[in-house]
Amino acid sequence: MSTAAPTRTSIFSGRYALATSGMIAIVAVAAFQNLAMTTVMPEISRDLDGRTLYALAFAAPLAAGVPGMVIAGNWTDRAGGRVVAWVSAGLFAIGTAIVMTATTMEAFLVGRLVEGFGAGAIDVVLYVLVARIFPQVLHGPVFAAFAAAWVVPALVGPALAGVVAEVWDWHWVFAGALAIALGGFSVLVPTLRRLHPPAAELRARWQRPRIAWSVAAAVAILLLNVAPDLGTWGRVAAVVVGVVGTWAALRPLVPTGTFRAAPGLPSVVLLRGLVAAAFFGSEAYVPFLLQARHGLSASTAGLALTVAALSWAGASWLHGRLGERRLSAARTFGVGLVLVLVSLVAALAVATWDLPWWLLVVGWFVGGAGMGAIYPRTSMLTLRFSGEGDDGFASSALTIADAAGSVIGLAVTGLLFVGTGGADAAVSFPLVFAGMIVIAVLATAAVRRLGPVPAPSTPDAAASGSASASPRSDG
Repeated sequence: MSTAAPTRTSIFSGRYALATSGMIAIVAVAAFQNLAMTTVMPEISRDLDGRTLYALAFAAPLAAGVPGMVIAGNWTDRAGGRVVAWVSAGLFAIGTAIVMTATTMEAFLVGRLVEGFGAGAIDVVLYVLVARIFPQVLHGPVFAAFAAAWVVPALVGPALAGVVAEVWDWHWVFAGALAIALGGFSVLVPTLRRLHPPAAELRARWQRPRIAWSVAAAVAILLLNVAPDLGTWGRVAAVVVGVVGTWAALRPLVPTGTFRAAPGLPSVVLLRGLVAAAFFGSEAYVPFLLQARHGLSASTAGLALTVAALSWAGASWLHGRLGERRLSAARTFGVGLVLVLVSLVAALAVATWDLPWWLLVVGWFVGGAGMGAIYPRTSMLTLRFSGEGDDGFASSALTIADAAGSVIGLAVTGLLFVGTGGADAAVSFPLVFAGMIVIAVLATAAVRRLGPVPAPSTPDAAASGSASASPRSDG
């Protein structure tokens, strides 16, 4: 771990400035790519005659990111992260180039898979950079800065992508994203020189079974997401195989005891996955509800996503400012979950009783704040519960839970929505939000099982290389 700095040191001061700027640039690129994709995907599906593969275009990169995260985490624990960052960035660029030049929906999906693999690996590298370059007292501000990096893309990304697609063509949206990605990575390059390989006795072996399981998990998760488009018996078979396959494949990829919420890192990872499933599984249907039931335009309906991104960033900033002495982990997670539940209940009420649409926008603003409290603290605790030789594994486990939870949430809401008649049925939207409320309530179990949380390292402890117990795989 890096030598600790005084508590008052800023993440933009001295030796941290370039690292912070480079990582924020990478996060901003991912944010722009995500929001731009959501904006122009309807046009892409029409242009490439891929309406039946619409949902898969969103699920594919998240699923492909799972093996990307596992390989990157294992490789980083062996090699230190520098070469992993270069390979990951290269794959992301290649995938974006394939998407940019695609003339068929099949080619577009191939590009999304390659892009998602690279993006998942880059996520792990960012966490490792935080663990190995910044002292623990600066982890909160760093993760708050990551959330803040979504603000500008949230404000201008959808509008800019829409204008580019209308004036020129949707292909140019991804050309711009590729140019921005290359520029952002160039800022990060000098920092990568500080990612040295771990000591020989700390280098992990290649974990080939985990890598194989990660591929199986990606396939099972994708199977869940294509289930809504199948016939009745095909849907049942896909759900059964997908659920069993996802559970079996994810177990070796997360810490031991994750699925029973064992204290420490397992509960943190489980909490992250459940919250991602509840919030992102619902969020896909928020603009849909506002357009289908309230007649809002796409830009106005997208206001809910914009305000959520702003409250998320604001809550993350406040979390970083208040520090751990004022906000314990249990209190932070408890408040965050309550805020997320408020947003889901607001969405359920609007969908059930046809209440004014602005109540849903307000509710989603509240939910974004809840996510902004939960996410940075889960990231901090993941690094806290891991040591230098295992921070790649721990980071990949957290990002896997994040991605897998999101895709599983989308699969569940897709099954509930399509299975009950879609937008024309009165019960479809309410069932979507009710189902995600159940998942959010389940997340409270992970909070109750968190257990003791070690305090952040003091400068003396960090300098002597102290670290908390390492997580173990084969969960």
